[in-house]
Amino acid sequence: MKRIGVLRTGLLLLACLGMMLPTPVLHAASADGVPGPRTSADVDVVLHEGGQLHGQLVDMQQKPLAGTSVALRYQDRQIATTVTDPAGRFRFSGVRRGTHQIVAGPTRRICRTWNPNAAPPSARQRVRIVVGDEPVRGQDGPMGYWLGNPWVIAGLVAVAVAVPVAIHNHRASRPATP
Repeated sequence: MKRIGVLRTGLLLLACLGMMLPTPVLHAASADGVPGPRTSADVDVVLHEGGQLHGQLVDMQQKPLAGTSVALRYQDRQIATTVTDPAGRFRFSGVRRGTHQIVAGPTRRICRTWNPNAAPPSARQRVRIVVGDEPVRGQDGPMGYWLGNPWVIAGLVAVAVAVPVAIHNHRASRPATP
């Protein structure tokens, strides 16, 4: 009986520890050491000679956006900026392989850059960024707010653990009837 109580306490402590850790700690690191979840917006891109990353910036109607500033970020640090040409194309030189973020105004896209000999078959020759197709967040209403609150989740988990334990302890404390 004592072992079961120790096991329950250990599991409860482990659950509490998991809720208190910051989210990035819980994400697996990628091959280049950048933690974080992968999204459907991720794209694999092959680097060209000299570490050149080619791309194009278009609007929702697929029209090129000329003269727009585009920035390249790596590990929360801006490493390069450029301006798109009349066809909406941009190019960054000296880019190393890894996970980068391309920023054009409010639009942010994650791309994984690869050396030509190591790129997966699905890798693209250039990245195409559509400005204005950002996902709309917060459509869950009040339930999404409450279920996204870590304190509410912690309370629900605590109740889910405490109620069965209390029921078990209540049953165990009653004298056995013949």
